[in-house]
Amino acid sequence: MLMDRSSELMAGGSPEVSRIRPLPPKEWPPEMRDALEAMMPPEPRHPRPISKDRPGSRNTLGAFAYHPALSRAFMTFLGHILMATTLSERQRELIVMRVATRRQSGYLWAQHVFMALDAGLSDDEISRIAYGPKAPFWLPIDAAILSAVDELIDDGAIEQATWDALSDSLTTEQLLDLIFTVGTYEITAWMMRSLDLEIDEDIPLLFAPRLG
Repeated sequence: MLMDRSSELMAGGSPEVSRIRPLPPKEWPPEMRDALEAMMPPEPRHPRPISKDRPGSRNTLGAFAYHPALSRAFMTFLGHILMATTLSERQRELIVMRVATRRQSGYLWAQHVFMALDAGLSDDEISRIAYGPKAPFWLPIDAAILSAVDELIDDGAIEQATWDALSDSLTTEQLLDLIFTVGTYEITAWMMRSLDLEIDEDIPLLFAPRLG
């Protein structure tokens, strides 16, 4: 089921030609490498995401390489979302995968499937994300997080009932991190879809063993 959903989203989000040519690393300006170094937060709560046998985000980074100053600012922020957030890694990936589903971003979905698994989400849970907060078997906090994502995307605000449900389990810091995580990946999905970025060549290869 997970692989069916992944294949469906990737097929719908992998154009033949991007609107800009992502720069290969050998063409990156020196400032781009400095921008990537800015991703490490001063006080990380979580380890760096696993990089071995994981998508390399080559086309996303190749697009960012056109604008190193923007990249540095965004990577600093992204570093907090990935490694210094007060949310658990599992909660963060629940948010990211729901944004990817709502925005029909096959690239974002494919990039984060492995991160979601690394964070503790099961294949079944990742598949159920597509059905939203009303799907069966979600814990109350998981359903509330998924509802918050949908409400922020649809209306730009979390409804009071959802806020109350979230507040039963999350601190004020975590509520703020939730809002900003949705926003971060909304922006990322906008960029990926607006630029028609092709899915990186390594992603189908990494999925192949799971397809059997």
